[in-house]
Amino acid sequence: MDQPNHPFHELFAQLGLPCDAAGIAGFLKTHRPLAGHIALPDAPFWTPAQAAFLRESLLQDTDWSQRVDQLSQALRGN
Repeated sequence: MDQPNHPFHELFAQLGLPCDAAGIAGFLKTHRPLAGHIALPDAPFWTPAQAAFLRESLLQDTDWSQRVDQLSQALRGN
C-alpha cells in the first residue's frame, strides 16, 4: 500500500507551527543547527505533544516519517 506523500509545509501545520515559506524559514533559522547527538524529538524547543508526534512518527514509520527525517536534516544543516 502506498503511503501518502505529505508536502514539507504540512508537517509544520501538523506540529501547529507557521507553515508558510517565511514561517518555515524563520523556524529553521531560529533552531539551526541542531547538534548531531540530539535526537530530533529530544530537541528542547518542542512541546511535549510535538515531541511525542515526532517520536511516534519515527518509531512507527508512519506516513510522516519521511518529512520528519527531512526536518531533522534541515535543522542539522544537511
